[in-house]
Amino acid sequence: MQMISTSAAADNAAFFAAIVNAERRALHSYFDQHVVADEEAGYITIDEGDYGALPMTIIDRIVHSVPGGRLDEF
Repeated sequence: MQMISTSAAADNAAFFAAIVNAERRALHSYFDQHVVADEEAGYITIDEGDYGALPMTIIDRIVHSVPGGRLDEF
């Protein structure tokens, strides 16, 4: 039997919530959505289009990426 502490369960819940948020946002965006580990907030979702070229301080903390779902090749 595997025991999961309350903080680990909350951490997992925050991670999966951020992934769901990134996947939902990616459907309506031209830009990739990234889940970033944040010391204060746990996990946050950012839109690559909001930041232009991402700084290395953010790139190093990316734990999951979802490609943008919209294409502008028309």
